[in-house]
Amino acid sequence: MTSMEKRLQKELQALTKDPPAGVIVNTESVSQNMSEWIVDLYGAPGSLYDGEKFQLSFKFSPRYPFDSPQVMFIGPNIPVHPHVYSNGHICLSILTDDWSPALSVTSVCLSIVSMLSSCQEKKRPPDNAIYVKTCSKNPKKTRWFYHDDTV
Repeated sequence: MTSMEKRLQKELQALTKDPPAGVIVNTESVSQNMSEWIVDLYGAPGSLYDGEKFQLSFKFSPRYPFDSPQVMFIGPNIPVHPHVYSNGHICLSILTDDWSPALSVTSVCLSIVSMLSSCQEKKRPPDNAIYVKTCSKNPKKTRWFYHDDTV
């Protein structure tokens, strides 16, 4: 068993045993391929996404956890959010530049729930149309430019 597989086994066990509120790993998807997970994510109560169900795709390279997973929304319900493109790509620094091996599937899911929960208005990024037409299928190949929304 590789170090990636050992780490993912440990994370899967923790996530299925004690999942955070609104986060459910699709164990059937994991049993078919340990390096590709589907996680169901539910909008937090009281947020703009309260009661909505989303799906995240996690793809892990053999270098995980030293290399961040490829994470994106999939399926028919992609959240309308200023940092989520209509193709499911997520502009979130911990998925690229700020990734650390100390992070996990659980911490990524919690960060995404937090990002959704802090949203004040459901709208797409201003460059959504051009980005979706010109981007790579892999969001990790995008050179993101992060800025603080609170300024």
